[in-house]
Amino acid sequence: MNLVLQGLDDCKARLERIAALTAPKNITWLNDRALRCEGITFSPALRQTIEVAAQAAQLDATYSIGMHKMSEFKLVAMDMDSTLITIECIDEIADMQGLKPQVSEITEAAMRGELDFSESLKRRVALLEGLEASALERVYEERLQLSPGAEAMLKAVQQAGLKTLLVSGGFTYFTSRLKERLGLDYTHANELEIVDGRLTGRVVGGIVDAEEKKRTVERVCAELEIEPSQAIVMGDGANDLKMMSISGMSVAFRAKPVVREQANVALNFVGLDGILPLLT
Repeated sequence: MNLVLQGLDDCKARLERIAALTAPKNITWLNDRALRCEGITFSPALRQTIEVAAQAAQLDATYSIGMHKMSEFKLVAMDMDSTLITIECIDEIADMQGLKPQVSEITEAAMRGELDFSESLKRRVALLEGLEASALERVYEERLQLSPGAEAMLKAVQQAGLKTLLVSGGFTYFTSRLKERLGLDYTHANELEIVDGRLTGRVVGGIVDAEEKKRTVERVCAELEIEPSQAIVMGDGANDLKMMSISGMSVAFRAKPVVREQANVALNFVGLDGILPLLT
């Protein structure tokens, strides 16, 4: 069994301290912020010890049997809101209406899996009725930021020849711009209905919910003539779990507990480029 430990900033001493707890046969430094403990004797008690110690040291710990290589994968599929980017776009749009607290509460409950995503999205979008469409541009220009490590991660996987998919329960206004900006291969999201320059409070067509996200990953894999097991899928909310479940590597990025518990990899402290030390 191997264990990869990684952190931010000056974390070498913390990494060495936690690594020593595993009594590894060998330690390999992957970069100045990540190391791999090789040949550890796994046990539930050791795992609990490492997880508690790593959390206290603000380090991410990922167990694996053997090692993954970048060449094993052909696709990286990502959720958008709170995964590729730091914000929930609908919450920031709602802020233009003075309704962010109400919408954010619904968003959080949906991401925890406490509300049906489709119904929650309809409720949230309905609250945006009458808002000038120019508010979308303001959110994109003034509030949307990429998550830490996003550009480094994308550059590395694109250089390695992997295709990229942004599949979101958010909106095409943002996914289309990110596609062009980041050179993404595929995007799929909900389309807000706009009439006479204002939001109607409705979505055009079907809603991109958990099942549609899964179908989208499957469709893209079929188009690329690869298996879903050759995909890395990243997300943060309960509506990402279905598409993550069919992947070869599921990554929970600063995610809700229900997602962290079911993912192969949980990145709570490092950026999205934290997948790179796992693909050596």
